[in-house]
Amino acid sequence: MKDRIDPSPQLRQLAAAQDGVITLGQAAELGLGRHSVARLVDLGVWRRIGPSLAFVHDLDPPWTAWAWAGILYAGRGARVGGAAAAHLHDLTDDPPTEIMILIPHGRRLRDRPPWAFCRERDGVRSARSPGLLPRTTVEDTVLDLCTDERAALHWITAAVQRHRTSATRLREALLRRSRMPLRALVSELLTDARSGTESPLEVRYLRDVERAHGLPRGRRQVRRARSARNDVGYEEFGLIVELDGHLGHDGQDRFRDFRRDNAALIDGRVTLRYGWTDVSQEPCAVAAQVVEVLIRRGWPALPTRCPVCPPDFAQIGEILAG
Repeated sequence: MKDRIDPSPQLRQLAAAQDGVITLGQAAELGLGRHSVARLVDLGVWRRIGPSLAFVHDLDPPWTAWAWAGILYAGRGARVGGAAAAHLHDLTDDPPTEIMILIPHGRRLRDRPPWAFCRERDGVRSARSPGLLPRTTVEDTVLDLCTDERAALHWITAAVQRHRTSATRLREALLRRSRMPLRALVSELLTDARSGTESPLEVRYLRDVERAHGLPRGRRQVRRARSARNDVGYEEFGLIVELDGHLGHDGQDRFRDFRRDNAALIDGRVTLRYGWTDVSQEPCAVAAQVVEVLIRRGWPALPTRCPVCPPDFAQIGEILAG
């Protein structure tokens, strides 16, 4: 009896390649029929993980096993997309609860948690599905996730900062798409990503503070002999702008910031610090402070008003310069 229900080495090898998941059809092709699979499940040796799907261990299936199960359930041509693909590409550390499975456009499947099935048309994305667990390319994954401004900022900078792709390759993928929501915004963010900005907050500062108000172009990620890298440096005027996109710092982070600021002060430089709320909600006020320091330190020009600046913004520079 036991010999009849023991899976073959070939079946175990296939299951290992699919993170422990097999279909009943695969098991039958490799000599293990439905009744034998049912016995293994009843004995608690295997677990059911979906329709006609089994997990060949008695443990809780890992997230990747659920992703494989979605691919096998959806059938030929299916691949992982969206936030699930982003996790597989190491663009995010935490796996999403919902696993998006892209399927050929001519096929229909109802969502079945944790799987959400989405039909895709030919030619929208690259036909390549890298990895043993098929998924969209890094570039297509990022572009798919650019659903609004903040999401675009996050995913573009995450992909470039984690060295999973480059702004150039993302732009090439963007140009290949016939349809792309927020195309102009994404194109602009890709230009900014090539300038050396390394976080969504740095991109917002570059666009909404520095560029929008006609400030001089700062150097990004400047390394110092006596301290860590500075986010933005206005070298000629001895001004450093540090941007902190985190909600909070622990004691070690604060001590590191203090040491960096102290080192800058010893070298005769001034440090201004801003968080996400400052830059995203009050970019004109941030610009006004930066302008004041720049002019007091010899910047010969005057700032410009952005479309949302208060009427007296440009007068700030004139008063200081006068």
